[in-house]
Amino acid sequence: MIVGSTSLSTRFDPEDLRELIGAYHRAVAEVVAGFDGFVAKYMGDGVLVYFGYPRAHEDDPDRAVRAGLRAIDAVGRLDVKPVELQARVGIATGLVVVGDLIGEGSAQEQSIVGETPNLAARLQGLATPGSLVIAASTRQQIGELFDLEDLGPKQLAGFVGPQRAWRVLGESGKLSRFEALRSGRSPLVGRDEEVELLRRRWNQAKTGEGRVVLISGEPGIGKSRLTVALSEHIETEPHVRWRYFCSPHSQDSALHPFIVQLERAAGFSRDDTVEAKLGKLRALLMPGTRDDDDIALLSELLSLPSSAADLNLSPQRKREKLFDAMLSQLEAESRRRPVLTVFEDVHWADPTSRELLDLTVDRVRRLPVLLAITFRPEFQPPWAGRSHVTSLVLNRLDERDGATLAQDLAGNALTTDIVAEIVERTDGVPLFVEELTKAVLESAGQRDRVAAVTAKTSLTPLSVPATLHASLVARLDRLGPAPKAIAQIGAVLGHEFAYELIEPVAQRDERELQAALAQLSDAGLLFCRGIAPHSSYLFKHALVQEAAYGMLLRGRRQELHARVAAVLEQHFADLVDRQPELLAHHLTGAGDTERAVDQWLKAGRHAAARLAHLEAIGHFERGLATIEALPEGPARDGREAELQLARGLSLFTAEGFISAQAAEAYARAREVAEQLGNPRQQFMAVYGLWQSANGAGRIHDCRKLSNRLQQLAADDRDDELLLQAHHSAWATCMFSGEPSASREHSDAGRRIYDPDRHRLHRDLYGGHDPGTCARHSGALANWLLGYPEKGLELGREALALAERIAHPFSLAHALQFNSMLHLDRGEPELALQRLEAAEALAAEQRLGFVSEPQLLRGAALTLQGAFSEAVIRLREGLAGRFGATRMRCFGLARLADALIRQGEYDAALAAARDGLSTKEETGHRWWEAELYRLEGVALSGLNRLEEGQNALEEALHIAQRQQAKAYELRAAMSLARLWGEQGRRSEARELLAPVYGCFIEGFETADLKEGKALLDQLA
Repeated sequence: MIVGSTSLSTRFDPEDLRELIGAYHRAVAEVVAGFDGFVAKYMGDGVLVYFGYPRAHEDDPDRAVRAGLRAIDAVGRLDVKPVELQARVGIATGLVVVGDLIGEGSAQEQSIVGETPNLAARLQGLATPGSLVIAASTRQQIGELFDLEDLGPKQLAGFVGPQRAWRVLGESGKLSRFEALRSGRSPLVGRDEEVELLRRRWNQAKTGEGRVVLISGEPGIGKSRLTVALSEHIETEPHVRWRYFCSPHSQDSALHPFIVQLERAAGFSRDDTVEAKLGKLRALLMPGTRDDDDIALLSELLSLPSSAADLNLSPQRKREKLFDAMLSQLEAESRRRPVLTVFEDVHWADPTSRELLDLTVDRVRRLPVLLAITFRPEFQPPWAGRSHVTSLVLNRLDERDGATLAQDLAGNALTTDIVAEIVERTDGVPLFVEELTKAVLESAGQRDRVAAVTAKTSLTPLSVPATLHASLVARLDRLGPAPKAIAQIGAVLGHEFAYELIEPVAQRDERELQAALAQLSDAGLLFCRGIAPHSSYLFKHALVQEAAYGMLLRGRRQELHARVAAVLEQHFADLVDRQPELLAHHLTGAGDTERAVDQWLKAGRHAAARLAHLEAIGHFERGLATIEALPEGPARDGREAELQLARGLSLFTAEGFISAQAAEAYARAREVAEQLGNPRQQFMAVYGLWQSANGAGRIHDCRKLSNRLQQLAADDRDDELLLQAHHSAWATCMFSGEPSASREHSDAGRRIYDPDRHRLHRDLYGGHDPGTCARHSGALANWLLGYPEKGLELGREALALAERIAHPFSLAHALQFNSMLHLDRGEPELALQRLEAAEALAAEQRLGFVSEPQLLRGAALTLQGAFSEAVIRLREGLAGRFGATRMRCFGLARLADALIRQGEYDAALAAARDGLSTKEETGHRWWEAELYRLEGVALSGLNRLEEGQNALEEALHIAQRQQAKAYELRAAMSLARLWGEQGRRSEARELLAPVYGCFIEGFETADLKEGKALLDQLA
């Protein structure tokens, strides 16, 4: 625990004090808010901040020091003239029991147990205005991360002996936490093979065949030490070493490791002027700089005056040129001498640095560069498996190497038995061996030196002795029956519980209960926060709670759970409303199965309403597991159906409509609901199965399921169900190649829909608003049926409605389908505008897509004449989720079109026939006429004219059968063009003229303008 205490150093008149203290508290709070894992307590003109609670970090000491320095700066910048405000900060490190910081008076004071807060306060009093003073305990942990002034031993009130103190002057110039925290070089033991591997890779890299070594391992295993060992081995060879260090404080700072390395390489100092820094940067970059643009971009990166804004580059192009400028520096340096590049702690790298590192890994393949990248096991490197990349996993040391390391560190100061015990307790982690060995060396004079250290150590593997679990039951027994019983009741309540909850559950005399809790606290099994009846209790370790709970017999356990459930319902209704799963847990433990199942359902719905769908799924599954204890019958089946329906909906949200688990949940719900004869449950189950089939692009299945939905809605005569039955039908009919029926269903849906009454449908059915969907689906159907202006009108209505109801996913949905409409109308610029707006909204709101954006982009590029790029985009889109399922036929049609315009008729023919094959497998007939038309055009391009004419005639017949006037016009134009080229101009005109004549609007759209021009040519 790192405790920081800060206070004002200036006194004010009483009438101004309250306002000034408020400003001071806000300034400190704003600074501290940037460091997660702390608790702050504001009192009078001071602030007490605890780092390491409620979540600890390995770098909590330097977090605390950084926060203190920034707080001093923030307070000093407060504008409270004519008075100059300054803060003083004291920091100490140690074990603290932190209680509830809510309350007043003595209860709040006693909720913090330990001498560390007192030490921090005394150090704060020692500090001069505008300065920060730390204790020896903090000094030991921050190493050389900061520049310090030793204040020597100080006699502080409340402490027997003198306490050493240091004043923090600022951050040091150390780049690496490894260097700063472990400046003394520790022995390298048990890593001979690893070092030899690095040396071999270095020798290979020096010849110009660049190598990358990925070094992974848990914290403290020696990753950084290994890279230092390599540097030591090659220090006499001509080379340059570049080191990049990622930091947990900079994960949101773009290119932070690269910026720091550039500044260090250029030799920037704190006192340099802007002009001096620019001069140093130019001197550094000149050998590898190709033009002034590189200097401008790198100057801007380092926040120096730059002409980069005048380069007139798009953001993406500017980013590319910046990356290229940085990579060119690596190339230039490697031409002079081999480069060892070390990129440490990449698990903390910001996303932009990761992107540049990706490019670096590729670039070094052809350079005399060895790139060593270190990271922790949770990071999954994307570079493994490449021919120039080697993976190196550091394992823990075996007993012999662990003992060797401890002996090397200790010299002859420790006996063999003590070394053996150190090795046993540290489990082969070198850092733990070092720290424990040092701590044992410092414990001279204590009887059992290892035990004395491990009783106080905060290292996770050492904090709980191996024999703890076996001794817990005996300890509880020795306390006596009353404390033991109270511990068991507390274990039923949970890892943490309040006095006001255990009191009614325990049903004991108040004095007896408080005495038992005090005994448990005094024994170190419970931590107490506050004073009863406003106190709360925390088990020291999960093992303590488990041991106490495990001593309960089944009957007594159920009795206690039932009592807890009753108390919660009677006296803690607000808590049950906030955490319904709490009551569900105790009802389950009590064996009250029916009520438990209902409560798990309620808990899941509560979590889902707050978008915590993973938690919701867990609650629903707990309910389904609990329901097994109920007797078979309608009551059980009804509850199971509700749980499965709710689970399916959350699975859709969490995993998408292709979720196999969701489909299984809905299938089981349908089975149960049909046995019960419950029409609403049947409808919801079938609708879920329809969504699953639609998401996977199984239109054959969609047809059957949609028909069933319409039947169920008609039988029930419920317009809520009828709206969604139409919803399923307008989508199914469109994909089935029935635009007229799709329009009828979307028109019916628009008539039924009411934005207020059907608000919940956005969450219950597919995540989007049925009113907007009816409009943009109707827009596409109207275009296909030959009414492009009506389609445009409905598309605009869909966007307006989505914006009015302010539902982000519905708006993204509408934008994507409007993009498709503009593609159909031959308006690529408008299509891209709608697509880009959808992508921006999706990024801002973290939304998914309902269609593959690369397919839409590729189609727009085709219309703009960028055929090569269009093909690339379309192939990428076809490899995506939607490109492989519900949008596959669309993507293949657009790909065939782009390839035809490029003159690649063989590839176009293959794409069109792939689409026709997919159509047969899935039932996708929306783009059937187009696929046949494109097959015909491709065949004609290959001079297979008879086959081409047959395919075009088939396209014409299909479009006529589907009443798809838009596709009929395209097919007629393609066939007329073929006949015209064969000299059959009169037949061609007779074919095309009546099709063109069917249109009564949209004559400014691309297809109709093309049709008119072709008719004029054939005249």
